[in-house]
This record gives sequence, C-alpha cells and structure tokens, in this order.
Amino acid sequence: MLTSPVKNQVGAIFIHVTDMKRAIAFYNALLGLDEAPTGHAGTIYDLPIASGSPIILDANHPERKGQSDKPLFFFEAENLQAAYEKVQSIGAEIAWPIEEHEDISFFTFRDPDHNMMMICHDKRKWSADKRF
Repeated sequence: MLTSPVKNQVGAIFIHVTDMKRAIAFYNALLGLDEAPTGHAGTIYDLPIASGSPIILDANHPERKGQSDKPLFFFEAENLQAAYEKVQSIGAEIAWPIEEHEDISFFTFRDPDHNMMMICHDKRKWSADKRF
C-alpha cells in the first residue's frame, strides 16, 4: 500500500457566501438547525453537522460564490420527496428535479449565493417502504 502525508479524509467543506446572515438562515432552515455564534468577526460560521465532515460558511471571499454548475457535495435524505418539498419551501432554486436511478435518486438546487448542491437518496441504505 502506498503512503502519503495527506490523510485520506476530508477535514472540512467550505461554502463561499456573500451575505452571512442570509446564508445562516438558509442552511439552518434547510437542515432544521438552531443558530450558533459566528467566528472571525462574523465571516465564518460552522454549521453544526451531525456526522461527516464539517461544513463552514465563509464570507471572507465573496467573489468565489456560485462558480460551479456542478454540485459541490450532497446531503443525504431518507425521504427524497419530503426533502424536495423542504428545499422548495425555503425558496431555493431547483436546478434539476428528482432523477431516479436503480440505486439512487437525487435532485440539485442552488443556495442564495448560487452554489449548486445535491440531495441524494441511496436506495441501498433505506428500506423500500421509506423511499418516498
């Protein structure tokens, strides 16, 4: 096995935003979170993620917002239809509606800074009666 000084893990994911208050409200509404304090004079916000790599909202470089037409990463959902309706209810732009495949289903949307995100339902993880 090859070795590397770079660990085989993601330390954190940055989402570049232009309006920290708006971004905090959006992601807290999306994920059902309570607001926590910001850091670095209000330019960094750590989303309290239950598991996986931390997500950091970063307002230090507003020129970096929404530069991708591909999803930056995906959130998981047990009930994709409910997740789709949640994303619509908070006013996010649906970029691509629910697409179904044999093992996964997903849709993409844009946050208020036009960052592309995905929500994915892995059918192998959830029982068929919980799918939609």
